[in-house]
Amino acid sequence: MAISAQDVKKLRETTGAGMMDCKKALAETEGDFDRAVELLQIKGLGKAEKKADRIAAEGLVAAAISADEKSGAVVEVNSETDFVARNEDFIAFVNQLAGHTLDCNAQNAEELLASKIDGESVDALRQKRIATIGENITVRRLARIDIEGDGLVGEYTHNGNIGVLVALKANKDVAGNEAVATLARDIAMHVAAMNPMYASADEIEPSVIEDQTRIETEKAIESGRPANIAEKMVTGRIAKWKQEICLTSQAFVKNGDLTIQQEIDRVANETGVELSLIRFIRLVRGEGVERAEAMSYAEEVAAALKG
Repeated sequence: MAISAQDVKKLRETTGAGMMDCKKALAETEGDFDRAVELLQIKGLGKAEKKADRIAAEGLVAAAISADEKSGAVVEVNSETDFVARNEDFIAFVNQLAGHTLDCNAQNAEELLASKIDGESVDALRQKRIATIGENITVRRLARIDIEGDGLVGEYTHNGNIGVLVALKANKDVAGNEAVATLARDIAMHVAAMNPMYASADEIEPSVIEDQTRIETEKAIESGRPANIAEKMVTGRIAKWKQEICLTSQAFVKNGDLTIQQEIDRVANETGVELSLIRFIRLVRGEGVERAEAMSYAEEVAAALKG
């Protein structure tokens, strides 16, 4: 019997299964909707591994902070389409993994997948969602910060696309200190927006500075300026370049009159706590993943019906 696009769409919305799986289930059950739902549930787990080679570059990034604010984790979980990334169960799963990463002390994606939640491995839970949703889901990577001594970790996520952790060191216990926690979160938000390469100029490798100096020197020579002027140009441009790529010297996005370091100093003076930036981590969803050209929803339906 003929299977309409509307029937396929309805079954997909009900089960979260893939378009082709829905079409085949309806064909096998001769259009019986309830039997098709049951068939997908029965066959779903067996198909999870077959989806493992599909490109998963959409998805979500989620972050979590421990109750004592001494640890933070950010996790990237990928799906094939943005449609799945908006699925409430998928969102809950990613957020659960961010918190679980802290609890199980996982240091990488492999350890996280092998860890267990209520007696079941994270990888098994992932496989179940692949079967139900009908798309490949990968726990691609995670990062974490653990502070020893006094200080705290702040986090910020932007639309599930960017996750940032920022660690601040303090000279006294700052757990529950709202001003310091707000500072850490504000800096994390700044990192999400401005994408600094280093925390401070001290972290820039000498070879990187040498390469940039060579580039600026060649630019100055090309300009035809006298040697003494060209040298000053290079010095000035390198100083500006360092300022632009280092977090502590960047202009604070919430107050362009202050650098990040000056904002840290301001909060330190206000609270009476000595504060310094330890490190930051920034993860961008799908970064470095080669994406396949996506079909529109209408094209996907048409392709499914052609079989």
